[in-house]
Amino acid sequence: MIESISLRSIGVISSAQLELGPGFTALTGETGAGKTMVLTGLGLLLGDRADSSAVRRGEQQLFVEGRLHSSNSELLAQLAELGAEVTAGEILVNRSVSADGRSRAAIGGASVPISTLSEIADQLVAVHGQSDQIRLRSTSQQRQALDEFAGEKLAEVLSAYKTSFRQHQELTARLERMRSASSLDAQRLALVKQQIVELSAANMSVGELIEIEEKINRLSNVESLRQIATLAHDRLVSEEGEAAVSMIAMARKSLESASDARLNALAQLAADSAAIAADLATELASFLSDLEADPQQLEILMSRKAELIGLERSYGRSNDELVGYLPQLQAELLDLDSSDEQLERLEMQLAASESQIGQLANEITRHRSSAATALSERVAHELTGLAMAGSSLEVRLTPLAEFETSGRDRVEFLLAAHAGAEPRPLGKGASGGELSRIMLAIELVLASGQELPSMIFDEVDAGVGGAAALELGKRLKELSKSTQVIVVTHLPQVAALADRQIAVSKDSSGEITSSSVRELTGSERVAELARMLSGNSDSEVARQHAEELLNSPN
Repeated sequence: MIESISLRSIGVISSAQLELGPGFTALTGETGAGKTMVLTGLGLLLGDRADSSAVRRGEQQLFVEGRLHSSNSELLAQLAELGAEVTAGEILVNRSVSADGRSRAAIGGASVPISTLSEIADQLVAVHGQSDQIRLRSTSQQRQALDEFAGEKLAEVLSAYKTSFRQHQELTARLERMRSASSLDAQRLALVKQQIVELSAANMSVGELIEIEEKINRLSNVESLRQIATLAHDRLVSEEGEAAVSMIAMARKSLESASDARLNALAQLAADSAAIAADLATELASFLSDLEADPQQLEILMSRKAELIGLERSYGRSNDELVGYLPQLQAELLDLDSSDEQLERLEMQLAASESQIGQLANEITRHRSSAATALSERVAHELTGLAMAGSSLEVRLTPLAEFETSGRDRVEFLLAAHAGAEPRPLGKGASGGELSRIMLAIELVLASGQELPSMIFDEVDAGVGGAAALELGKRLKELSKSTQVIVVTHLPQVAALADRQIAVSKDSSGEITSSSVRELTGSERVAELARMLSGNSDSEVARQHAEELLNSPN
């Protein structure tokens, strides 16, 4: 939404501040008063091409600044990437154009190219006029609008289709890669097979090399270890009875024979100590037995260590990394192995995938066709109320040669300007005012509860009068419930229905013509509507009619 816009030194406008806000805003004024300059300023703010002739005579540059608001999280994230400062969704945009044609733009204090400004603005505001771009300017946007109109049922099928389409693309890429295997691929295939055989035969395990090195270290010092373990064992258990186990046993008996309760209690501690000493002696005996178990074990371990270290050097990876590398090689083999069996399996999967996305694409087309008919009928109804009876919108679906991310339909909006006319693409078969009304009719139908960009309509009332003018105003009012609507209008029936009315007036008393821009309230608004009705703001009849328009129920 555009919350406000400031204009300085642009055409006949020296300085102006417009507070817009939500809902329906009508911009009025006599022909030549400067409404075009307001629209020019808005256009510059939205990324239009700069024209130095718009700089007010005698000034060095024009300057336009707008305060906009958006809750679109994707857009706000995009602005953050640009370095723009955005507070609570409020976006400050400014544009300057110098008298020599140089142009600068900034969003949230960050300088940006004009193309970026235009890209951002397209997501915030849609301008409908004879010389302006329209929101639905491309077939992709028209398809997106139709899909949104179709609702949840189509959205569910589209989601399933997109998932299947991605899988189909992955299968296609994999099959093409296998079919076009180069000699380099063949060399890699041979190497991978050789490495898989080699690593599989090695049968390594995580931590194996460290464990082997510990065993080798122990066996390399076997004599020293035997002496230490034997001495410890003998000191615990010996035939002479001077060993620790025997001595502790004797101590226990002495303590048990004492008549003192405290010494009797210590006897149990002595018994526990004797058990621990006996267990230690048993473990030492087992250790000594293992040292004698296999005299050739050291040689076997040294050979295994040499094998593992050789593999580490050959692959440039540690022992533990090689354990995880084998599954990677096996997965790579599946991609590189272009055997007939593998190709046949992938071709079958691809055929099944094509069948699935074909079925989903057909279902998408059915939903779109139904929505296209409903959209055309509802737009035709709106056009009748906008004094374009006989005009019709055709939503044409054309099959594409290939599946695409969005299905297999080319969607195009075509307009038949009158009964019997050949439908033509939007913008090619209508005048500026007709195009604005066509877009209004389409937007009214598409609005159905969804949030749309702010919309600016210029020349929407061209060729409209009487009851049709009132209907036009009511439809703009209805659209403003879903989005901010700004309309440049000559019709009092339209302006009277607006939530606010801003007038552009011209003063030619000085050497340089100047225009002022201000919001009208109370009697000023009555006077402006009276002028629009009769050309005379002082006409009592016109003022009564103006008050009647303002006070009539919407």
